[in-house]
Amino acid sequence: MRDGGTARIDGFPYLRANRFLASYRDEPLSRRQELWWIDLLKGLDTQARTIELANLPEQDRDELDLSLLSTEDPSVGLIRCAEELVRRDLSESESLAVLRGAVDVPDEYHYWKRVVGLYPLSALPFLHGVSAYHADMEAVFATPLEDLPIKGRLMRYEPPPAAMVSDEDLSAMLTRARRNPLKIPLPTPSELSRLFAAFAPVLEIDQVDRNDRIGSPLLSEEGKPGVDTSDPVVFVRAAHTRYAGETLLQLVYSFWFPERPRTGAIDLLAGRLDGITWRVTLDGRGEPLLFDSIHNCGCYHMFFPTERLQSRAVEQTFQEPILVASTLRSWRPGKRTSLRIAARTHYIQNVRYGAEPEAMAGELYSFAPDDQLRSLQGEDNSRYSLFRPDGIVPGTQRAERFIFWPMGVPDPGAMRQWGRHATAFVGKRHFDEPKLIERYFEMF
Repeated sequence: MRDGGTARIDGFPYLRANRFLASYRDEPLSRRQELWWIDLLKGLDTQARTIELANLPEQDRDELDLSLLSTEDPSVGLIRCAEELVRRDLSESESLAVLRGAVDVPDEYHYWKRVVGLYPLSALPFLHGVSAYHADMEAVFATPLEDLPIKGRLMRYEPPPAAMVSDEDLSAMLTRARRNPLKIPLPTPSELSRLFAAFAPVLEIDQVDRNDRIGSPLLSEEGKPGVDTSDPVVFVRAAHTRYAGETLLQLVYSFWFPERPRTGAIDLLAGRLDGITWRVTLDGRGEPLLFDSIHNCGCYHMFFPTERLQSRAVEQTFQEPILVASTLRSWRPGKRTSLRIAARTHYIQNVRYGAEPEAMAGELYSFAPDDQLRSLQGEDNSRYSLFRPDGIVPGTQRAERFIFWPMGVPDPGAMRQWGRHATAFVGKRHFDEPKLIERYFEMF
């Protein structure tokens, strides 16, 4: 039942960390900032424990002595328990130093596989394959939109109508959101809803069959993954990155397809469930600075910087280079970002602002919290997570795992939970690295 979206902290079972919060462990913080940081770590654990408790089978939950929590609402008791433990364990500077040393989020690589797979040699053909893939995608993005092939019919998914958010509104919203000791932009739920609506993408999907429709992922009673496509849904979450000494807000949109179907007798990439995660990084004023995307396995990471960013010179020795698919003009309020998505493979083929395409069939999608996938409604009022404790969606394995294993990525090609996405086979890179943008881009 363990939730694998955040990392437990040895010696502090009431705290958990993600990569963003772990990035503060070696920084000088005031006492007020330390307490705020600890409170955020505590919040991650309370959320995860509440989810784990909800997902427990009824017979197992009945065996727990919940009277220890002294409340009918377990989350309230968990919060009070954690607060008492923080006061007991973390009141002295020595114990805080122990905590800082213990905060660690493991990377998503199995190094023993790299050793056994003779990584220095086996990585060379993978680097060649990455270069070929980049060349193919650069050619696709150089193709005029009207010349992209259509195998079925274009289907347009749009977010619900929403009031336009002005530059002034965005700036004021993010200024308020940073009023905390660490200056982390934490908008209120209502403000986040406005932001998600303002920056939600339009999806233009080439649809051949239902495998090119988006919906809500689930597991059957037999544990097989699928997607309910009767109601188009996009799953959203807020995240953060650090750039040039400032913490920036990121808006993350994930959409799921039932399957990546076979394109031939042998298709290493085919399998149940497929999906794309689209991320919008906002600057301190609330204007998009960078867009990027992955498939929900962590593969096919593509960057779409705005004109205010340029690629930084990075030492690429035995490191998988990033793919900058295209550069976008500066954003203006009211302009939607449109993503053209291929049939079957679900590759993004074109990204643009504003321009309306030719008439096509359309539907509105709704929003749902991405954390909802950590506790889904099952049969007989039971609940379950879409993800295993290792962050993998069961039943989504690809045949590519039999070839790609020497790169050390666990179960390559399988769908993953937020926080568990390795995005490079050669070298090491994660989608949620807190200084990922700073590593590859600079403003000019």
